[in-house]
Amino acid sequence: MKSLREVLSDAKKDQHPLLHINVGSYEQLEAVAQVSQKRNTPLLVGVSEGERAAWGVRRIADLVRLYRSEGISLYLNADHTHSFEAIKQAVEAGFDEVLFDAGKLSLAENITKTKEVVDWVRGYSSAHNTDILVEGELGYIGSSSVQLDALPLDLSTHTTVEELQTFCSHTGVDLVAPAVGNIHGMLKGSSNPPLDLERIHALVSASSVPLVLHGGSGTDKKQIRDALQAGVLITHISTEVRVAWRNALEQSLTQHAGDVVPYHILPEVIDALTQTIERIVTDIID
Repeated sequence: MKSLREVLSDAKKDQHPLLHINVGSYEQLEAVAQVSQKRNTPLLVGVSEGERAAWGVRRIADLVRLYRSEGISLYLNADHTHSFEAIKQAVEAGFDEVLFDAGKLSLAENITKTKEVVDWVRGYSSAHNTDILVEGELGYIGSSSVQLDALPLDLSTHTTVEELQTFCSHTGVDLVAPAVGNIHGMLKGSSNPPLDLERIHALVSASSVPLVLHGGSGTDKKQIRDALQAGVLITHISTEVRVAWRNALEQSLTQHAGDVVPYHILPEVIDALTQTIERIVTDIID
């Protein structure tokens, strides 16, 4: 199976971006695996610090390795990691990528802390004959993959070309997630604010480091496609899958009222999640 770096290189060459989906339950992971297998396409599986703490960092890595042993092209990302210790845990568990999120800090602090992570991961990869990618976050776009009543008040201004170039040259990251009008979470009853497509074009042109679009759930899908066509390599989806999971679980519990057998209830949840993820892939990537 190809390394994640090789998959990203192919994606960039073929202009075929990748989808990154966060999971926090077995049903969500199984649905992602089914879509990857059915479509014969690689998918990135993201688990944040909170999700890893709830699930177990080695347990999720072992599960993904099991799917990969069956020929399913899943790649695992330690999403939104804020501590050096949590980075080390994910790397040692065998993750393909780690995202060190210091986006809320000043540029200088972000560079210093992110470079420490990059240097350590590079050393570990060299010593263990592996190739783990490091993503940095440049700009703050909120922190919660939830349904929002209103926009967060502490969002960053959009990432500038100068910030991107400085950040990349001083840290050596493999991927960067900028602030380009995107936010984590989904606004209730309306789409999220529009992306700054002009800024995205400028950032893509200014650096060879691939860009990652976070906060894809509540963003207009045409805007995401436009961002990907501009050269963004990966887009993240989380809240949309969480909402689908809850809705499907509630519906299945209602249909199986009084039933206490999980394997009667959960297959319908997995089916609904699979349909949701297939639709997202079709709307964004195809």
